[in-house]
Amino acid sequence: MATVTSFEALSTPTRMELKQFAELFRPLYEHSTPEARRQAVAALSRLETLPQAVCFFVGSEPIGTAAIFLSQSPAISDATLIDIARSQGEPHARAIATRSNLSPIVVDALAALHDGSSYRRNAKPATETVHLTEAEAAPAIATASAQEEIQSAHAEPSHAQAVPELARLAREEALRNELRQLVAAKAPEDVRPAVMLRAADEMSQALLVRFARARQMPLFARVMTDVLDASAALSERILLDVSGQQLASTLIALGLRPADTRQILTGIYPHLAQIVDGRNRAFQLVRSLDPAECVARVIAWRRADIYTRTGLYEDVEADVAAQAVAAAGNNNDAAVEKRSARS
Repeated sequence: MATVTSFEALSTPTRMELKQFAELFRPLYEHSTPEARRQAVAALSRLETLPQAVCFFVGSEPIGTAAIFLSQSPAISDATLIDIARSQGEPHARAIATRSNLSPIVVDALAALHDGSSYRRNAKPATETVHLTEAEAAPAIATASAQEEIQSAHAEPSHAQAVPELARLAREEALRNELRQLVAAKAPEDVRPAVMLRAADEMSQALLVRFARARQMPLFARVMTDVLDASAALSERILLDVSGQQLASTLIALGLRPADTRQILTGIYPHLAQIVDGRNRAFQLVRSLDPAECVARVIAWRRADIYTRTGLYEDVEADVAAQAVAAAGNNNDAAVEKRSARS
Protein backbone atom coordinates (compact mmCIF):
# COMPACT_ATOMS: atom_id res chain seq x y z
CA MET A 1 0.00 0.00 0.00
CA ALA A 2 2.93 2.35 0.61
CA THR A 3 4.15 1.65 -2.94
CA VAL A 4 0.67 2.23 -4.40
CA THR A 5 0.19 5.39 -2.34
CA SER A 6 3.53 6.78 -3.47
CA PHE A 7 2.66 6.05 -7.09
CA GLU A 8 -0.73 7.75 -6.64
CA ALA A 9 1.05 10.89 -5.47
CA LEU A 10 2.77 11.24 -8.86
CA SER A 11 0.72 13.68 -10.93
CA THR A 12 2.36 12.69 -14.24
CA PRO A 13 4.58 9.60 -13.88
CA THR A 14 7.53 9.39 -16.25
CA ARG A 15 8.36 6.37 -18.38
CA MET A 16 11.07 5.32 -15.90
CA GLU A 17 8.64 5.61 -12.96
CA LEU A 18 6.07 3.51 -14.81
CA LYS A 19 8.70 0.87 -15.51
CA GLN A 20 9.86 0.81 -11.89
CA PHE A 21 6.29 0.50 -10.62
CA ALA A 22 5.60 -2.38 -13.02
CA GLU A 23 8.69 -4.20 -11.75
CA LEU A 24 7.89 -3.62 -8.06
CA PHE A 25 4.15 -4.13 -8.00
CA ARG A 26 3.78 -7.83 -8.83
CA PRO A 27 6.21 -9.31 -6.24
CA LEU A 28 4.87 -6.99 -3.53
CA TYR A 29 1.29 -7.86 -4.48
CA GLU A 30 1.92 -11.60 -4.39
CA HIS A 31 3.37 -11.38 -0.86
CA SER A 32 0.56 -9.18 0.52
CA THR A 33 -2.54 -10.17 2.47
CA PRO A 34 -5.91 -10.51 0.66
CA GLU A 35 -7.17 -7.32 2.37
CA ALA A 36 -4.10 -5.36 1.25
CA ARG A 37 -4.56 -6.71 -2.28
CA ARG A 38 -8.18 -5.55 -2.41
CA GLN A 39 -7.22 -2.09 -1.13
CA ALA A 40 -4.42 -1.85 -3.68
CA VAL A 41 -6.72 -2.85 -6.57
CA ALA A 42 -9.37 -0.35 -5.42
CA ALA A 43 -6.75 2.41 -5.32
CA LEU A 44 -5.36 1.50 -8.76
CA SER A 45 -8.83 1.50 -10.31
CA ARG A 46 -8.95 5.31 -9.85
CA LEU A 47 -5.67 6.07 -11.63
CA GLU A 48 -5.67 7.30 -15.22
CA THR A 49 -2.10 6.18 -16.01
CA LEU A 50 -0.81 2.67 -15.37
CA PRO A 51 1.57 0.29 -17.14
CA GLN A 52 -0.46 -2.08 -19.31
CA ALA A 53 1.48 -5.01 -17.84
CA VAL A 54 0.09 -4.09 -14.41
CA CYS A 55 -3.40 -3.64 -15.90
CA PHE A 56 -3.29 -7.12 -17.45
CA PHE A 57 -1.96 -8.68 -14.24
CA VAL A 58 -4.60 -7.06 -12.00
CA GLY A 59 -7.40 -7.69 -14.51
CA SER A 60 -6.46 -11.38 -14.65
CA GLU A 61 -6.82 -11.85 -10.90
CA PRO A 62 -9.88 -13.77 -9.57
CA ILE A 63 -13.07 -11.92 -10.41
CA GLY A 64 -13.79 -11.10 -6.75
CA THR A 65 -10.66 -8.94 -6.72
CA ALA A 66 -10.50 -7.80 -10.35
CA ALA A 67 -14.17 -6.83 -10.87
CA ILE A 68 -13.87 -3.23 -9.61
CA PHE A 69 -10.70 -2.72 -11.66
CA LEU A 70 -12.20 -4.12 -14.87
CA SER A 71 -15.42 -2.13 -14.54
CA GLN A 72 -13.97 1.26 -13.51
CA SER A 73 -10.28 1.69 -14.36
CA PRO A 74 -9.70 4.38 -17.02
CA ALA A 75 -6.12 3.21 -17.55
CA ILE A 76 -6.85 -0.11 -19.31
CA SER A 77 -6.44 -0.01 -23.08
CA ASP A 78 -8.90 -1.68 -25.45
CA ALA A 79 -6.30 -4.26 -26.44
CA THR A 80 -5.71 -5.22 -22.80
CA LEU A 81 -9.46 -5.51 -22.14
CA ILE A 82 -9.87 -7.82 -25.13
CA ASP A 83 -6.88 -9.96 -24.08
CA ILE A 84 -8.29 -10.32 -20.54
CA ALA A 85 -11.77 -11.24 -21.82
CA ARG A 86 -10.33 -13.89 -24.16
CA SER A 87 -7.93 -15.43 -21.64
CA GLN A 88 -9.99 -15.32 -18.41
CA GLY A 89 -13.48 -16.32 -19.48
CA GLU A 90 -17.07 -15.27 -18.95
CA PRO A 91 -16.99 -13.71 -15.43
CA HIS A 92 -14.25 -11.29 -16.47
CA ALA A 93 -16.05 -10.55 -19.76
CA ARG A 94 -19.24 -9.69 -17.86
CA ALA A 95 -17.30 -7.30 -15.59
CA ILE A 96 -15.79 -5.62 -18.66
CA ALA A 97 -19.24 -5.34 -20.24
CA THR A 98 -20.44 -3.18 -17.31
CA ARG A 99 -18.00 -0.37 -18.22
CA SER A 100 -19.79 2.84 -19.16
CA ASN A 101 -17.39 3.81 -21.95
CA LEU A 102 -16.90 0.63 -23.98
CA SER A 103 -15.53 1.24 -27.44
CA PRO A 104 -17.15 -0.46 -30.48
CA ILE A 105 -14.07 -2.66 -30.88
CA VAL A 106 -14.40 -4.07 -27.35
CA VAL A 107 -18.17 -4.51 -27.75
CA ASP A 108 -17.67 -6.51 -30.93
CA ALA A 109 -14.97 -8.64 -29.28
CA LEU A 110 -17.24 -9.40 -26.30
CA ALA A 111 -20.12 -10.24 -28.62
CA ALA A 112 -17.89 -12.58 -30.63
CA LEU A 113 -16.77 -14.32 -27.44
CA HIS A 114 -20.37 -14.70 -26.31
CA ASP A 115 -21.73 -16.35 -29.48
CA GLY A 116 -18.53 -18.28 -30.19
CA SER A 117 -18.02 -16.76 -33.64
CA SER A 118 -15.08 -14.85 -35.08
CA TYR A 119 -17.23 -11.86 -36.01
CA ARG A 120 -15.40 -8.56 -36.19
CA ARG A 121 -16.45 -5.10 -37.34
CA ASN A 122 -16.37 -4.75 -41.17
CA ALA A 123 -14.92 -8.27 -41.48
CA LYS A 124 -17.78 -9.65 -43.61
CA PRO A 125 -17.48 -9.66 -47.42
CA ALA A 126 -19.95 -7.53 -49.32
CA THR A 127 -21.68 -10.55 -50.80
CA GLU A 128 -22.23 -12.38 -47.49
CA THR A 129 -25.85 -13.05 -46.52
CA VAL A 130 -26.75 -12.64 -42.86
CA HIS A 131 -29.62 -14.72 -41.49
CA LEU A 132 -31.41 -13.06 -38.58
CA THR A 133 -33.14 -15.01 -35.85
CA GLU A 134 -36.53 -14.06 -34.43
CA ALA A 135 -34.82 -12.40 -31.47
CA GLU A 136 -32.88 -10.20 -33.87
CA ALA A 137 -35.84 -9.36 -36.12
CA ALA A 138 -37.13 -6.34 -34.21
CA PRO A 139 -33.83 -4.40 -34.00
CA ALA A 140 -33.06 -5.42 -37.58
CA ILE A 141 -36.36 -3.99 -38.88
CA ALA A 142 -35.90 -0.76 -36.89
CA THR A 143 -32.36 -0.33 -38.19
CA ALA A 144 -33.44 -1.07 -41.74
CA SER A 145 -36.25 1.51 -41.56
CA ALA A 146 -33.90 4.18 -40.24
CA GLN A 147 -31.39 3.38 -42.97
CA GLU A 148 -34.08 3.61 -45.66
CA GLU A 149 -35.11 7.09 -44.45
CA ILE A 150 -31.50 8.28 -44.59
CA GLN A 151 -31.10 6.85 -48.06
CA SER A 152 -34.26 8.57 -49.33
CA ALA A 153 -33.04 11.95 -48.01
CA HIS A 154 -29.66 11.64 -49.69
CA ALA A 155 -28.33 10.10 -52.86
CA GLU A 156 -29.74 6.60 -53.29
CA PRO A 157 -27.09 3.84 -53.47
CA SER A 158 -27.47 0.84 -55.62
CA HIS A 159 -29.44 -2.15 -54.38
CA ALA A 160 -26.34 -4.37 -54.34
CA GLN A 161 -24.61 -1.98 -51.94
CA ALA A 162 -27.59 -1.24 -49.67
CA VAL A 163 -28.58 -4.81 -48.77
CA PRO A 164 -25.21 -5.92 -47.28
CA GLU A 165 -24.91 -2.62 -45.41
CA LEU A 166 -28.37 -2.99 -43.88
CA ALA A 167 -27.62 -6.56 -42.94
CA ARG A 168 -24.35 -5.55 -41.31
CA LEU A 169 -26.02 -2.78 -39.27
CA ALA A 170 -28.83 -5.11 -38.24
CA ARG A 171 -26.37 -7.80 -37.17
CA GLU A 172 -24.35 -5.29 -35.17
CA GLU A 173 -27.42 -3.92 -33.37
CA ALA A 174 -28.67 -7.44 -32.63
CA LEU A 175 -25.34 -8.44 -31.10
CA ARG A 176 -25.25 -5.32 -28.95
CA ASN A 177 -28.77 -5.99 -27.66
CA GLU A 178 -27.92 -9.62 -26.95
CA LEU A 179 -24.86 -8.59 -24.98
CA ARG A 180 -26.86 -6.07 -22.95
CA GLN A 181 -29.52 -8.70 -22.19
CA LEU A 182 -26.84 -11.17 -21.10
CA VAL A 183 -25.31 -8.68 -18.67
CA ALA A 184 -28.73 -7.66 -17.32
CA ALA A 185 -29.79 -11.29 -16.82
CA LYS A 186 -26.63 -12.54 -15.13
CA ALA A 187 -25.45 -9.47 -13.22
CA PRO A 188 -26.23 -9.64 -9.48
CA GLU A 189 -29.06 -7.51 -8.21
CA ASP A 190 -27.88 -4.00 -7.37
CA VAL A 191 -28.48 -3.93 -3.65
CA ARG A 192 -26.90 -0.97 -1.92
CA PRO A 193 -25.21 -2.11 1.30
CA ALA A 194 -25.66 -0.24 4.52
CA VAL A 195 -23.06 2.34 5.37
CA MET A 196 -20.73 0.49 7.72
CA LEU A 197 -17.30 1.26 9.13
CA ARG A 198 -14.48 -1.26 9.36
CA ALA A 199 -11.44 -0.99 11.57
CA ALA A 200 -8.15 0.04 9.98
CA ASP A 201 -5.70 -2.83 9.52
CA GLU A 202 -2.20 -2.82 10.99
CA MET A 203 -0.53 -1.62 7.79
CA SER A 204 -2.90 1.33 7.41
CA GLN A 205 -2.41 2.31 11.05
CA ALA A 206 1.37 2.20 10.64
CA LEU A 207 1.16 4.37 7.50
CA LEU A 208 -1.04 6.92 9.26
CA VAL A 209 1.42 7.21 12.15
CA ARG A 210 4.41 7.41 9.80
CA PHE A 211 2.96 10.10 7.53
CA ALA A 212 1.70 12.14 10.51
CA ARG A 213 5.13 12.12 12.15
CA ALA A 214 6.76 13.17 8.85
CA ARG A 215 3.98 15.75 8.26
CA GLN A 216 3.38 14.33 4.78
CA MET A 217 -0.21 15.51 4.70
CA PRO A 218 -1.10 14.54 1.08
CA LEU A 219 -0.04 10.94 1.73
CA PHE A 220 -1.76 10.91 5.13
CA ALA A 221 -5.00 12.15 3.53
CA ARG A 222 -4.81 9.49 0.80
CA VAL A 223 -4.38 6.66 3.28
CA MET A 224 -7.24 7.94 5.44
CA THR A 225 -9.43 8.24 2.33
CA ASP A 226 -8.74 4.59 1.45
CA VAL A 227 -9.39 3.38 5.00
CA LEU A 228 -12.66 5.33 5.22
CA ASP A 229 -13.63 4.20 1.71
CA ALA A 230 -14.79 7.76 1.08
CA SER A 231 -13.90 10.71 -1.11
CA ALA A 232 -10.83 12.89 -0.73
CA ALA A 233 -13.13 15.82 0.11
CA LEU A 234 -14.23 14.13 3.35
CA SER A 235 -10.63 13.56 4.47
CA GLU A 236 -9.74 17.17 3.67
CA ARG A 237 -12.73 18.46 5.63
CA ILE A 238 -11.75 16.34 8.65
CA LEU A 239 -8.16 17.62 8.57
CA LEU A 240 -9.27 21.25 8.23
CA ASP A 241 -10.73 21.13 11.76
CA VAL A 242 -7.70 22.59 13.57
CA SER A 243 -9.17 21.71 16.96
CA GLY A 244 -8.34 18.07 16.13
CA GLN A 245 -11.71 16.81 17.36
CA GLN A 246 -12.89 15.53 13.97
CA LEU A 247 -9.62 13.73 13.31
CA ALA A 248 -9.59 12.29 16.83
CA SER A 249 -13.16 11.02 16.37
CA THR A 250 -12.19 9.43 13.06
CA LEU A 251 -9.10 7.69 14.45
CA ILE A 252 -11.01 6.37 17.46
CA ALA A 253 -13.80 5.09 15.19
CA LEU A 254 -11.21 3.32 13.02
CA GLY A 255 -9.90 1.48 16.07
CA LEU A 256 -6.46 3.06 16.44
CA ARG A 257 -4.71 2.60 19.76
CA PRO A 258 -4.92 5.65 22.07
CA ALA A 259 -1.12 6.09 22.01
CA ASP A 260 -1.08 6.11 18.19
CA THR A 261 -4.04 8.49 18.11
CA ARG A 262 -2.31 10.95 20.43
CA GLN A 263 0.92 10.70 18.41
CA ILE A 264 -0.92 11.48 15.18
CA LEU A 265 -2.79 14.40 16.73
CA THR A 266 0.34 16.03 18.14
CA GLY A 267 2.19 15.45 14.85
CA ILE A 268 -0.45 17.20 12.76
CA TYR A 269 -1.65 19.80 15.29
CA PRO A 270 1.38 20.93 17.36
CA HIS A 271 -0.74 22.97 19.76
CA LEU A 272 -2.27 19.72 21.08
CA ALA A 273 1.15 18.83 22.52
CA GLN A 274 0.85 21.61 25.11
CA ILE A 275 0.80 20.33 28.69
CA VAL A 276 -2.26 21.20 30.79
CA ASP A 277 -2.71 19.74 34.29
CA GLY A 278 0.12 17.30 33.74
CA ARG A 279 -1.27 15.92 30.43
CA ASN A 280 -1.06 17.21 26.90
CA ARG A 281 -4.17 18.46 25.16
CA ALA A 282 -4.28 15.44 22.83
CA PHE A 283 -4.58 13.10 25.83
CA GLN A 284 -7.46 15.10 27.26
CA LEU A 285 -9.18 15.27 23.84
CA VAL A 286 -8.99 11.52 23.27
CA ARG A 287 -10.17 10.82 26.81
CA SER A 288 -13.22 13.08 26.40
CA LEU A 289 -14.58 11.23 23.33
CA ASP A 290 -16.99 8.28 23.51
CA PRO A 291 -15.97 5.52 21.03
CA ALA A 292 -19.60 4.63 20.26
CA GLU A 293 -20.43 8.25 19.51
CA CYS A 294 -17.31 8.52 17.33
CA VAL A 295 -18.41 5.51 15.26
CA ALA A 296 -21.91 6.95 14.81
CA ARG A 297 -20.48 10.35 13.89
CA VAL A 298 -18.08 8.97 11.25
CA ILE A 299 -20.82 6.76 9.77
CA ALA A 300 -22.99 9.88 9.43
CA TRP A 301 -20.16 11.71 7.67
CA ARG A 302 -19.68 8.82 5.26
CA ARG A 303 -23.41 8.65 4.57
CA ALA A 304 -23.42 12.37 3.73
CA ASP A 305 -20.33 11.87 1.57
CA ILE A 306 -22.06 9.09 -0.40
CA TYR A 307 -25.11 11.29 -0.90
CA THR A 308 -22.93 14.17 -2.12
CA ARG A 309 -21.10 11.99 -4.64
CA THR A 310 -23.93 9.77 -5.91
CA GLY A 311 -27.22 11.41 -4.88
CA LEU A 312 -28.18 8.15 -3.10
CA TYR A 313 -29.31 8.30 0.51
CA GLU A 314 -28.58 5.23 2.60
CA ASP A 315 -31.25 4.98 5.30
CA VAL A 316 -29.32 3.28 8.09
CA GLU A 317 -30.65 3.04 11.63
CA ALA A 318 -27.77 3.59 14.07
CA ASP A 319 -29.17 3.18 17.57
CA VAL A 320 -27.09 3.17 20.72
CA ALA A 321 -26.74 -0.62 20.84
CA ALA A 322 -25.55 -0.87 17.24
CA GLN A 323 -23.07 1.92 17.84
CA ALA A 324 -21.69 0.13 20.88
CA VAL A 325 -21.33 -3.12 18.92
CA ALA A 326 -19.57 -1.30 16.09
CA ALA A 327 -17.22 0.39 18.52
CA ALA A 328 -16.46 -2.94 20.19
CA GLY A 329 -15.71 -4.42 16.77
CA ASN A 330 -13.15 -1.67 16.24
CA ASN A 331 -11.19 -2.72 19.37
CA ASN A 332 -12.88 -0.09 21.55
CA ASP A 333 -14.84 -2.50 23.77
CA ALA A 334 -12.94 -1.58 26.95
CA ALA A 335 -13.63 2.09 26.42
CA VAL A 336 -17.30 1.38 25.76
CA GLU A 337 -17.64 -0.63 28.97
CA LYS A 338 -15.88 2.11 30.91
CA ARG A 339 -18.17 4.77 29.42
CA SER A 340 -21.28 2.64 30.14
CA ALA A 341 -20.19 2.07 33.77
CA ARG A 342 -19.54 5.80 34.18
CA SER A 343 -23.05 6.56 32.85
